[in-house]
Amino acid sequence: MGNSPVKTWSIGLQHVLAMYAGAVLVPLIVGGALNLSFEQLTYLVSIDLLTCGIATLLQVWKNKFFGIGLPVMLGCTFTAVSPMIAIGVQHGVTAIYGAIIASGVFIVIISSVFSKLVKFFPPIVTGSVVTIIGLTLIPVAINDMAGGQGSENFGNPKNLILSFGVLIFILLLNKFATGFLKTISILIGLIVGTIAASLMGMVDFSEVGQASWFHGIKPFYFGAPTFELSSIVTMILVAIVSLIESTGVYLALGDITKQKVTEKDLARGYRSEGLASVLGGVLNSFPYTAYSQNVGLVQLTGVKTKSAIFAAGTILVILGFLPKVAAVTTLIPTPVLGGASLAMFGMVVAYGVKMLSQVDFNKQGNLLILACSVGMGLGVTVVPDLFAKLPETVRILAQSGIVAGSLTAIVLNILFNMVPSFKKEAIQPEMSEQKAS
Repeated sequence: MGNSPVKTWSIGLQHVLAMYAGAVLVPLIVGGALNLSFEQLTYLVSIDLLTCGIATLLQVWKNKFFGIGLPVMLGCTFTAVSPMIAIGVQHGVTAIYGAIIASGVFIVIISSVFSKLVKFFPPIVTGSVVTIIGLTLIPVAINDMAGGQGSENFGNPKNLILSFGVLIFILLLNKFATGFLKTISILIGLIVGTIAASLMGMVDFSEVGQASWFHGIKPFYFGAPTFELSSIVTMILVAIVSLIESTGVYLALGDITKQKVTEKDLARGYRSEGLASVLGGVLNSFPYTAYSQNVGLVQLTGVKTKSAIFAAGTILVILGFLPKVAAVTTLIPTPVLGGASLAMFGMVVAYGVKMLSQVDFNKQGNLLILACSVGMGLGVTVVPDLFAKLPETVRILAQSGIVAGSLTAIVLNILFNMVPSFKKEAIQPEMSEQKAS
């Protein structure tokens, strides 16, 4: 029996609410770090919601060329946060979008080949990468909890009370709430935290009144894209890491919906992400990836049909044309964002650890892969000047903890788990000779 339209759209709205906090956090964090104006930040949030919707519709619409056809939601990837900020600071905002467009084209081109490389990304690699993503983002959340890096009131007790209050509230919701309320605990925490901040005199509503109710799409809003080789290479690596994340989501959804995910399915899924990233670059939005939090919602509701995801994508597109909604989102104070971000980024770490639970750590090689990749990722994040003396084109690539840690995991996995051991090869002929004698 099919779902009624009311139920379909209600479940679609749940999917939007489940991923909404993550979707708006990226533009708020990146826009804040690049000191964008209120008007620019409002545009960034609204166009991001619009592109999230289009990207989701591209992914769920299965055809010969693109679309994996699973109930998957796409949103801007947290993996790209640190690299985008680094590129923006180094080369300007337009270089971010040039790199995003180039990386999207690259993903479209290599999608068929990449779908055959799943063997290079066993749980030890994917788990390490996801753990690194969470660990490298946590310092961003901690800075925001204190009021934002470089802010005049950094560490002010009011900021700490607010941020820890939001974090505790989210934890209590997860402990005592059930079902839908538990699913949107992050969003509720952001709303309650913003209300509390307004009572503390930390929210200015005047700018919301100035935002229009409706706006059109403005391609290249921040100017024509510029193409910097080092920035492009960085975003390509970020895109590949996102594909690794998405592969896990696709396989999980295939398992939940009892659909076998083939190499061709993966290739179509990757191609959709590439197209979505190209679109994100043109509209001055972000690169996109499959959102794992929505996998839990599919399992929770038991609704595995694509119709609910079509509804969710449509809702996001509609929200993207309403700057007033985006303007309200930008009112969320930095400490409130910090408290919610710590919970979200911490969950990314926890999800990485969960993926690593499938790994055989009796093998010394796997221990070294995890140790060195996480050590490199976290080390570069904490000490970004490690590569300060290297040429600029190399430095912007190396100073991303996510990229450095991910590359370490991939290379070491090839070394320890894929390259044949010389010791074994040396012993084998000796054993054969003994049998022959």
